[in-house]
Amino acid sequence: MNILIVDDDEKIRKSVLKGLGDLGHECEGAANGDRAVETILRQAPDLILLDLMIPGKSGLEILSEIRAQGVKSPVIILTAMSAVQDRVEGLKLGADDYLVKPFAFDELVARIEAVSRRTTLQPAMVLAVGAFTLDLSTHRAEVEGRKIDLSPTEFSVLELLMRHEGRVVTRNMLCKHVWGFEWGGSTNAIEVQINRLRRKVDRSEMESLIKTIRGRGYALRASADTENV
Repeated sequence: MNILIVDDDEKIRKSVLKGLGDLGHECEGAANGDRAVETILRQAPDLILLDLMIPGKSGLEILSEIRAQGVKSPVIILTAMSAVQDRVEGLKLGADDYLVKPFAFDELVARIEAVSRRTTLQPAMVLAVGAFTLDLSTHRAEVEGRKIDLSPTEFSVLELLMRHEGRVVTRNMLCKHVWGFEWGGSTNAIEVQINRLRRKVDRSEMESLIKTIRGRGYALRASADTENV
């Protein structure tokens, strides 16, 4: 998932960013309320971890504003143990859960998974991104209106790239999604699958829809007409 961590405590923010990133999530941090609102309205994250006591707009003000703007992203409030009234107010304003500081990382992950199960984060049966259409129920794939035959592994790779269209998908994210293990940096299995996928979806070897981001991973462009990532 694309997760935004809103917390002015740099140690907590960086720790959560790294931990969730290692699990395959794409994370971004915000240390103040104005930056948080700007990021949320720009990209509508899949999930927001929201500290209430931050500089600028407070967590409750952020929550009220984004809900008024129609943002439906699930929100987990991060709050001090004594702030009972703030937790109640946050839930009334549209938060989905709360977690009391200090918290264990394993509990945070469990809360994220629980919120994901009971909100609208269930995967869509059909993904449509630019030139690509992927039917998850029939495993039918099309690019620019033409059907392409994909192996199960190629299908999984394309699915992850589509879910992160325009953003970098790291090798570790691909390994976790496709094979269920951490990337050790010693296998070329990812490159093999990417190259096979390119041969099937690209019209020209000179203009690939799947871009290699050197030292980071890969990114999918919506169509051949868009700018390079």
